[in-house]
Amino acid sequence: MAEPLVVVEDVQKHYGDFHALKDINLTVNRGEVVVVIGPSGSGKSTLCRTINRLETITSGSISIDGKKLPEEGKGLANLRADVGMVFQSFNLFSHLTILENITLGPIKVRGLKKAQAESEAHVLLDRVGVDKQANKLPAQLSGGQQQRVAIARALAMRPKVMLFDEPTSALDPEMINEVLDVMVGLAKEGMTMVVVTHEMGFARKAADRVVFMSEGEIVEEATPDQFFTNPQSSRAKDFLSKLITH
Repeated sequence: MAEPLVVVEDVQKHYGDFHALKDINLTVNRGEVVVVIGPSGSGKSTLCRTINRLETITSGSISIDGKKLPEEGKGLANLRADVGMVFQSFNLFSHLTILENITLGPIKVRGLKKAQAESEAHVLLDRVGVDKQANKLPAQLSGGQQQRVAIARALAMRPKVMLFDEPTSALDPEMINEVLDVMVGLAKEGMTMVVVTHEMGFARKAADRVVFMSEGEIVEEATPDQFFTNPQSSRAKDFLSKLITH
């Protein structure tokens, strides 16, 4: 039986007169990988950022594991700890070592002892292939390595769901696959993931479901096979035709 983990209901988002998200309804089940694609400016990143309230919503509701997202305060901080987030830019603390970047959250928020946090951090860094860099500063790592550290940092909080907001868009082409490989591995291990990306190969390989957005709306949802071989909407057909020809 499918077990809903993230439930977005009737969500609207306005920036002044601009209607960024229009009546969004989306359920992500436990263990499911949902890839959100669409043209630039379609609301993909805004949707991703509303799921942990980095962006507030104008109306509607969002629940994580049966709990509605609080407006602010301690309740929101606690719920955010259940939602890992990986951004386009790596957002690592430049003055902290890689190991310190990973252990900061578990020690401060989860209350882990330093030794346990470091032990778990080394396991995660090994999992993403950068444990040898643990004592370096972020600036000493390549972009691909920094992004893998950012993934490990999010995983260190033991999140129920991972959000990825175009995690490879700031990377050089040769570094993209090393990050996508880590994400494919997470998907295979059953991590619940919402991934905003332009990487169609990843969507085909790792997604359980593709959500196509355009102009602030969810236009179409389908399995990768259905979506890429037989899109139903004219907007999706137009989007895919542009991808293939350039």
